[in-house]
Amino acid sequence: MYHRFNEDKYSSTNIQMSIFKEHINNIKSSGYEFLKPNLFSKVFFEEKPKKQFLLTIDDGYNSFYNHAWPFLQKNEVPFIIFISTEAVGKQGYMNWEQIKEIEKYDFVSIGNHSHSHDYLVNFDFEEFQKDILKSIEIFKTNLGYNPVFFSYPFGEWDSKQKNFISKYFDFAFGQHSGVIDLNKDQYELPRFPINEKYGDLERFKFIINLLPFQYKEVFPNEKIIDENNPPNMKVEFFKEQNIKNINCFSNEGEGWDKSNLELKQNILIINFRDKFKSRRGRVNCSIKDKEGWRWFGVQFVQKNIKEN
Repeated sequence: MYHRFNEDKYSSTNIQMSIFKEHINNIKSSGYEFLKPNLFSKVFFEEKPKKQFLLTIDDGYNSFYNHAWPFLQKNEVPFIIFISTEAVGKQGYMNWEQIKEIEKYDFVSIGNHSHSHDYLVNFDFEEFQKDILKSIEIFKTNLGYNPVFFSYPFGEWDSKQKNFISKYFDFAFGQHSGVIDLNKDQYELPRFPINEKYGDLERFKFIINLLPFQYKEVFPNEKIIDENNPPNMKVEFFKEQNIKNINCFSNEGEGWDKSNLELKQNILIINFRDKFKSRRGRVNCSIKDKEGWRWFGVQFVQKNIKEN
């Protein structure tokens, strides 16, 4: 997942084009292919799909159109670009003519990124519904359809919002890291956020070699935390999985550290060291087997906490 390109003053969401080109070339030289978004539905439901890369860009900044788009167009690299309808045409953002221009290419898919791109989990449910329905209406007016892909702003949602999104979209993406596989919730799909801090080539090469880490279910299903901070988290794996060498890291308390784990057969219990103090509580788990490293991430959210 990318956002801005060559916008130096936004390091948390920016990538330099020179690095981005190396990312794309690394994927090409890996021997694997980019996945055309219009084939995603078919591939997602395959029991044993071949490994492919799905490139996504959020927000539709002008820096994407000016810098990344000419390179992606020339090389016919497939991608989804998620658009928040309220921002279209405003300073720093693509307009509808530019969006329609790139949408004509069969390797490009447009995704819905809400109307306001606000902290939607802070909205009451009626306000949330109005925001999403307004975005759908604007997409239908300008493109003639509502996209099948949705991306949660800031990767945040609550269970009621996710259920509403499932009525209007086929798939929804968050911002928790991980590799998509058949057993992932199609309305909680993971992505690896890439920026200047987390986009160096060594880390990128590690990411593109990761394998899916499958699990049966993560508890709690509700990812919003308030009085239940820290949450009682457990992960149920399939009985045939060997998870005794699993490692997890989480960012509760004063920052990232190794999680306290308890294994009960195929159930992993994570005993958090402290409360989550930042807006987004993250847990990343990995394991190495004979095929390589496997990875999945989970994100919790505290409403009305300022982002840090």
